[in-house]
Amino acid sequence: MSWQSYVDDHLLCDVEGSRLTSAAILGQDGSVWAQSTNFPQLKTTEIDGIRKDFEEPGHLAPTGLFLGGEKYMVIQGEAGAVIRGKKGPGGVTIKKTNQAFVFGIYDEPMTGGQCNLVVERLGDYLIESDL
Repeated sequence: MSWQSYVDDHLLCDVEGSRLTSAAILGQDGSVWAQSTNFPQLKTTEIDGIRKDFEEPGHLAPTGLFLGGEKYMVIQGEAGAVIRGKKGPGGVTIKKTNQAFVFGIYDEPMTGGQCNLVVERLGDYLIESDL
């Protein structure tokens, strides 16, 4: 299965009538493995901040999480495993795997819990597959 099909079939899937607005799988070095057409172009400093927050949980909390220049308020996550952000009625979930970051960005009517489920389920599968 190609990385693009993981994004198209597993991240952008229908969840109770709603779906993520954009999604991506990036290597921990920031290289794009696959992404939806409308996923924001991430800056090197944004990837560095995400990587550092996984190494030092709470690093992004004071400044916020930035994706393509858009600021998200960092909300509860799982130290070293998941970063969650909120922006208005939407937000983002980022799951760290052994080699990658799985991103899901959502907006209403999808909820944060639904986004978490989609992103973390794929992330857990990749971890079990040693990816």
